[in-house]
Amino acid sequence: MKSLNCNGKDEELTPQNILNEQSEKWKIPLVSEAFARKLDENDALHYIRDEFHFPKLTSLPKVDKSRINSDSSCIYFCGHSLGLQSTRVRQAIDVWLNDWADLGAHGHIHGRNPFAACDYPCIPTLQKLLGAEDKEVGVMNQLTSNLHFMMISFYRPTAERFKILYEERSFPSDEYAFQSQIRFHGYTPEEAAITVKPRQNEDCIRTEDILELLKQHGQSIALILLSGVQYYTGQLFDIETITEAAQQQGCTVGWDLAHAVGNVPLKLHDWKVDFAAFCSYKYLNSGAGCIGGIFVHSNHFDKDYPRFDGWWGNRDATRFQMAKEIDRGVGADGFRISNPSIHQCATLAASLQIFDEVGIEQLRKKSKILTQYLQCLIENEINQAASKFKIDILTPKDPKQRGAQLSLRIIGADARQIFNELERLGVCLDYRGDIIRVAPVPLYNSFMDAYRFVSVLKSLKL
Repeated sequence: MKSLNCNGKDEELTPQNILNEQSEKWKIPLVSEAFARKLDENDALHYIRDEFHFPKLTSLPKVDKSRINSDSSCIYFCGHSLGLQSTRVRQAIDVWLNDWADLGAHGHIHGRNPFAACDYPCIPTLQKLLGAEDKEVGVMNQLTSNLHFMMISFYRPTAERFKILYEERSFPSDEYAFQSQIRFHGYTPEEAAITVKPRQNEDCIRTEDILELLKQHGQSIALILLSGVQYYTGQLFDIETITEAAQQQGCTVGWDLAHAVGNVPLKLHDWKVDFAAFCSYKYLNSGAGCIGGIFVHSNHFDKDYPRFDGWWGNRDATRFQMAKEIDRGVGADGFRISNPSIHQCATLAASLQIFDEVGIEQLRKKSKILTQYLQCLIENEINQAASKFKIDILTPKDPKQRGAQLSLRIIGADARQIFNELERLGVCLDYRGDIIRVAPVPLYNSFMDAYRFVSVLKSLKL
């Protein structure tokens, strides 16, 4: 199907143009159920949906059971919060359980997935997803812990350069980390924190405003740490341009990639990003609270940064010699602290197998079309004069400036009431602040999911 496998000259078409072209070719109205089904039939990646478990309507706690007539799957648009479970997870967990049962402590170095090397099967695919080179990726801890460990090494304030630049309305845990690091070094957030904000009456932050802020304050900024994809608005930042501009001002540049990895293609090595941290339970589908990771550019491999050490930062070959001084591993390995969890790495590896088979570029192509289709349905089916309410989409309209997310602000009705009603009808998404966040994930969401979601929105009796 041209719309989902666009290459060559088709790559120049916008997602909306592709949808329009397919509608005209098939002679099926774009907003019809038949069009959604036709898109799914021609989606070369549609089979991957069967690789994931969808919650059933009868399983979800908020569903009004008196209003459903089947035990079908819910409409799951919550992958930005927690990705669905891969059908491969149980087998991966069974391998660990069997090795533990059969081998005991010998499972550390023997068995199908030796415990002491359980993170290494995850690394090759993560390198591809992050655009990293050898030794630049490490699997360890969780997101905020990793941000702290990275800032221990990369946030080195001086009397002249001590500020941290981050976006307004960053994820709260990130802001807690930034502010506590600032206080740890003897400053106050009032003097050392700089937040970049959207312009008045706008929701997203313009790249040119970030660059202007760097020109004005770059000489006093020690660290810039932004989200690759902003959790609240869904905006995808121009990582390459911002990184280059900040480094020209002498700033160290880090990125929180919680909502970016597995969502959009990344080229961290080529973009010369200094470091990054990420979790794995959103678009990487590893499970709630599962293990995270770090990226450290090879430009920093020969630097003697201050850091907190633990025995897993020691080289594999000498770790069990129990020396008094650390024999530090190369690159990101040298930043690790404790041995990784075997069961967390097993669930992550199970999901990463699918990414490795499909490829992030193919997923990105589908994602642009799927997200655009959802936007198109909202604009044509909800934002009409006769509608009970309207929807303002905060997320950038340009597909290149967003991932698999639309942040919806409800106009003319109570957003919380609409969210609650959607939950009662079997739609799984989330509500943050005053917006409803919807994530059409290309791995497992279908075009019919988008159609069904908007149909439910249209049917609400408020």
